[in-house]
Amino acid sequence: MDISDILANYDTSDITIGVLGGHSALDVCEGAKRLGFKTLVVCQKGREKTYDKYYKRRGDKGCIDETIIVDKFADIVKPEIQDQLRAKNTIFIHNRYFWVYCNFDEIENDFKVPIYGSREMVRLEERDVENNQYELLQKAGIRIPQIIRPGGSGMDDAMTSAALTQHFVENKGGPLIVKVNEAHRSYERAFFVCTTTEDFHKQAEERIESGLVLKEDLANAVIEEFIIGAQVNFNFFYSVINDELELMGTDARRQTSLDGFLRLDAKTQMSLLNSGYKPSMVETGHYSVTTKESIIEKIFKIGEQFVDLTKKEVAPGMIGPFALQGAVAAREGREELVIFDVSMRIPGSPGTRFTPHATYLWGRTMSYGERIAIELKEAIDAGRLSEILT
Repeated sequence: MDISDILANYDTSDITIGVLGGHSALDVCEGAKRLGFKTLVVCQKGREKTYDKYYKRRGDKGCIDETIIVDKFADIVKPEIQDQLRAKNTIFIHNRYFWVYCNFDEIENDFKVPIYGSREMVRLEERDVENNQYELLQKAGIRIPQIIRPGGSGMDDAMTSAALTQHFVENKGGPLIVKVNEAHRSYERAFFVCTTTEDFHKQAEERIESGLVLKEDLANAVIEEFIIGAQVNFNFFYSVINDELELMGTDARRQTSLDGFLRLDAKTQMSLLNSGYKPSMVETGHYSVTTKESIIEKIFKIGEQFVDLTKKEVAPGMIGPFALQGAVAAREGREELVIFDVSMRIPGSPGTRFTPHATYLWGRTMSYGERIAIELKEAIDAGRLSEILT
């Protein structure tokens, strides 16, 4: 979508930063206020109080100037909502909510409001599309887990069993993780780990019978190597204006009910497992982690490789925030970075600012919201806004 005609009618001295009400909206708006931008959040009815009450701007407090309440998030593509956004010179910051609750095609083709970042790349987070995140990672030369069954591969039960058996028995392979969408919340994945072919079928059948997953979704699920290592999300920012990659910080996921389960002693864990309990891996937040200075070059290297690859493969390439999510594993006594997920937009952790990497560069903590606002301000001042919007 050519956004230049829309920008031509914008008053760039009176820009509003807009975002969907969830995921990282508060982080975006707080940072935008630091740079003097107006803020607007599009909220779903029944889920608006966070933005319309608790963090509403009043005096010197709060970071949300205005809200637009819709019946459902997907209504943001309605012409009347788009008209309101354009009338306020809105630049939209896309997040995970934006792409989960709205239709990819409608956002890419019908949402005629400038988006900061590439509106075509987020679709590539899905594992069953052409040039998806795993294909991009491999082309960039970044280590990913061994894939036993790709998403949407069309492998039937017999073929899947054969592939699992080859991994576990012939190759003496370690545990595998199955990434399947939940039945009722398709944007959440009902991950489970298996250690034998029989274990896979047993757990799969239990989840289908309980209604947690659908049989057709399980048939299309990714099955891959489970990386035994320290899980870390490497949160980056690529500045188009400065042609520079920044490491904003590092964090890790908190998952319910897995986090609580791991705090129990082994005897209690085994008792629960024997009684049929299965811990879930639904993401509920993040916590900040630190990394040794000795692996910082490795972190920057994979970030630079990914940015360079996207410039060649997916025009216009990476713009602004993204994350390479994975683990630091041990290989022959040395740390190895293995990436098993990519966020091609602002990551969901507001705790990123509390790790020191941005401080080393900027001399102070830096949230994603503020870093995005700085980039927008510099682009406006330099007359280069069209380079970072799609």
